[in-house]
Amino acid sequence: MAMAKLLVLLAIALLAILMADSNSKVLAKGPDHAGGEYLLDKASNGPGSLKSSQCPSQCSRRCSKTQYRKPCMFFCQKCCMKCLCVPPGFYGNKSVCPCYNNWKTKRGGPKCP
Repeated sequence: MAMAKLLVLLAIALLAILMADSNSKVLAKGPDHAGGEYLLDKASNGPGSLKSSQCPSQCSRRCSKTQYRKPCMFFCQKCCMKCLCVPPGFYGNKSVCPCYNNWKTKRGGPKCP
């Protein structure tokens, strides 16, 4: 009986490990890939994944398709310096970086582009 309980416990642990690994990737749609689907790796884009020296280049990529480049760059770099991450793509995908996603203006709107 104890052996059966141990096997069930090991099976549950293995299942939990497999589920945690599959949750590190998110299927998303992005305009930067012609509207197609692509995988986002939370581990390489998530909180603390950047150094502050990488913020200007990542924000330049993020803001490259907007007509409001100057304010986009200002707020993106401010958010990047605080969160040390910039979501992939030109817009959206903010769930990959919760700090970036949850920082709000005084009026409750999104602070980060």
